Amino acid sequence: MSGQSESEVGLIRFALAGDGMVTPDVAAKLPGRGAWVRADRASIELAAKKGHFARSFKRQAKVPEDLAGLTEKLLVRRCLDQLGMARRAGAIATGATQVEGAIRSKPALVLIEAEDGAQEGREKLMSLHIGLWGRPPRAVGCFTAEDLGVALGRERVIHACLLQERLAVGWAAEIGRLAGFRAIVPSSWPDSWRSVSWKLGGADAGANQSRDERTDI
Repeated sequence: MSGQSESEVGLIRFALAGDGMVTPDVAAKLPGRGAWVRADRASIELAAKKGHFARSFKRQAKVPEDLAGLTEKLLVRRCLDQLGMARRAGAIATGATQVEGAIRSKPALVLIEAEDGAQEGREKLMSLHIGLWGRPPRAVGCFTAEDLGVALGRERVIHACLLQERLAVGWAAEIGRLAGFRAIVPSSWPDSWRSVSWKLGGADAGANQSRDERTDI
């Protein structure tokens, strides 16, 4: 799983460094008081602009330039690092042959396609899944082949598929947060690739308090 409680789904935690700099804590593990913001670019930019971090931390808080962009980069790294963990656990299929075999065995938990991969290859896998199982799989297409290759220990990866449900559920939660910053499936891809809405949303900022006595902003 993602390591978050249900009340934290769709939120990003921010911590305050020793020098007073606001720091995205996407793993929610840094010490001290946490300020929680909805996991989307607009909410973070608004919090920075309106001085909400200083009010939440009850002290002066320095906000780095493009805090939302920095948060997105850290979320991307977290998502890719988790794919690397799945590889080491033997819980991910890579390459067209392995992914096709996984789809023929059972419905895909998450189908991952490089955003810069060839259309013909990914549409073949999508059509196979729909033909066998009557529905499209959850699909992610927001990483390049090089990004996926670095995460999975190869030069480039075009096709991948998560094989373990526990890891897939945790990764889906992280992708849901990333959806507040970038399109998870490119707009140019057919609608069949958008079978689910990845943006988790729905978190009522300010409605819950966690163990670090957070203030949602």
